[in-house]
Amino acid sequence: MKDKTAIVTGGTRGIGRAIVLELARNGCNVVFNYSKSDELANTLVKEVESHGVKVVAKKVDVSDFEAAKNMVKDVKDEFGQIDYLVNNAGITKDKLLALMGENDWDDVINTNLKSVYNFSKAVIMTMIKQKRGNILNITSVSGIAGVAGQVNYSSSKAGMIGFTKSLAKEVGKANINVNAIACGFIETDMTSSLPDEYKKKMTDMTSLKRFGTPEEVAKIALFLLSDDAKYITGHVLTVDGGLAI
Repeated sequence: MKDKTAIVTGGTRGIGRAIVLELARNGCNVVFNYSKSDELANTLVKEVESHGVKVVAKKVDVSDFEAAKNMVKDVKDEFGQIDYLVNNAGITKDKLLALMGENDWDDVINTNLKSVYNFSKAVIMTMIKQKRGNILNITSVSGIAGVAGQVNYSSSKAGMIGFTKSLAKEVGKANINVNAIACGFIETDMTSSLPDEYKKKMTDMTSLKRFGTPEEVAKIALFLLSDDAKYITGHVLTVDGGLAI
């Protein structure tokens, strides 16, 4: 991956952060977006730079089509190519449907699913012209099995799976791979706020009896983005410690 260029959405925390660092360790230049903390972004920039690669952090609202388009254009202008896109940005606003407000629905769908359209749409012509590229979508087992209280989140993640399979069929002839990782419970800020009783219940439901780590997901992401996985496309790889089974 030396001298290749990757865009990672939602790069400063959890799985996104681990993917940014894993790419950097393997010689890839990385551009990541973030939505809130300048401090976290600057800290990550310094860590990435220690691996001797180029890195750019951009404060961008992933649900904004024009902002995503402009970010991708800036990356193309600066680096001359876009080899990888990792659509990782995501939020939760869990509530039972009877209590879910319109904003709870719109915010999750726009951040989790519309952002995948925004960035994939923005990079796809560049990848087609290059006759190469790789798009990886970070989805969830919630989009496969469904979770009570997550109608909005499950819908957004199921949408990402359909998006992955459909786009893979469209762009395979241009030598572009499109895959997804469906994560189970991973040790991130998003899961740390869950009640202990609920976390224990979910842990007990996994075959491996533990949550996964962002670094474990990042290793699998690296494989799916690498040339070792060039004959894999339209695939959804479940990384959940056996939760879905």
